Amino acid sequence: MNTWKNWAGNQNAAPRISIDVRDTDDIVDAVTAAAQRGWRVKAAGSGHSFTGIAEPTHAHLRMHGHSGIVSIDNKTGRALVRGGTTLHDLNKALWEQGRALANLGDIDRQTITGAIATATHGTGERFGNLSTQVAAMDIVLADGALVTASPSETPELFEAAKVGLGALGVISTVTLETVPAFLLRSEQQAASLAETLEGLDETVASSDHFEFFWLPHTEVVYTKRNTRLALDEGTVGVEQSGDGLTDGELPPAAETALEALRGLVTAVPAAIPAVNQLITSLITPSVRTDWSYKVFATNRDARFVEMEYAVPREAVHAAFAELRAFVDRQGYRIPMPMEVRFTAADDVPLSTATGRATAYIAVHLLLDQDYDTMFRAVEPVLAAHDGRPHWGKIHFLSAGELAGRYPRFGDFVALRDKVDPSGRFGNPYLDRVLGTAPGAAQ
Repeated sequence: MNTWKNWAGNQNAAPRISIDVRDTDDIVDAVTAAAQRGWRVKAAGSGHSFTGIAEPTHAHLRMHGHSGIVSIDNKTGRALVRGGTTLHDLNKALWEQGRALANLGDIDRQTITGAIATATHGTGERFGNLSTQVAAMDIVLADGALVTASPSETPELFEAAKVGLGALGVISTVTLETVPAFLLRSEQQAASLAETLEGLDETVASSDHFEFFWLPHTEVVYTKRNTRLALDEGTVGVEQSGDGLTDGELPPAAETALEALRGLVTAVPAAIPAVNQLITSLITPSVRTDWSYKVFATNRDARFVEMEYAVPREAVHAAFAELRAFVDRQGYRIPMPMEVRFTAADDVPLSTATGRATAYIAVHLLLDQDYDTMFRAVEPVLAAHDGRPHWGKIHFLSAGELAGRYPRFGDFVALRDKVDPSGRFGNPYLDRVLGTAPGAAQ
């Protein structure tokens, strides 16, 4: 029996067949065969989405065998990359060629195509999400045809497929804009929540990459400010060693404390505020300089689930304040940090930052908590600020509710219906968030 589950373990499926993809021909053959059988087909990467966006119902394409950099154009810096390449492997390979991606999220285990399909993002108000670094792609469509999508070839498909949710086809290769390799100087420290919020706008504007994490039931945040340096402007090394954010979203000592107390916080939620206070006391400042991708990404060994909403940049203060007040009012006990990040506006139809500078507020919960109930309660607070849910993180909105949040939502769905009228690349999640294609296979 074929089985599939995501990284967190909250999504699983039993597809009828799983196919190991090695090249573009394998993708074409698999899609063509699925069409002949009336099956749906889904390319699944690393399973790092918390939603069912990659859930395979019939044919499951395992993409990791189709990986690696094909070529790098030394004049333009553009890199042609196979779709199953993980960001972890891509970053190392680019660095060896003196190149890097301009901005990254804080997890690097996703495949490049999965990351762009869900508008994966990092932080930095002058930088867009990963989809804004895409220059072209080769896509296998529902009839098995291989199409190049770029600003000059099938431009409508190109713009939509940059954040395509996997609904338009299977991306075989993607051409990425890269930049010369650079360093990041990372400063991490505990700070007052009130003072951080008071100076937030100025801090974000003056930083290359800034984010903060608030541990609920405390008055403390820990902040992370990354400054870009040319290779000759800094030296790789540690200036100040401390328990900074070097392992996931908690400092190592705090991560250890949480793991040790995990049974307690699950069995006795009332203990969570005291545990969180203990964790904040374990945070000490750290300063280090390293290769950019080593600073952007962190290890995530502890399994968790997440909801993240993108709100207009100017709404972040009100949205965060209301979320904090709501959690206190409802008496929820949350043992993991809430994360706040920022990105530039873009013009990608289904990007969570389309048309507006954006702030992101993320809520994390342990797998053994009643996360479904809490997320359902929290969601309206963030959605009320014209919030857009991250496509790969837990949310409960459907097509009718999402349509008004994206000016070109209808255009995207119309294109989906045109290139995949039978819903070959659909699944239950996509049926919910986009609506079922006119002649969808079930």
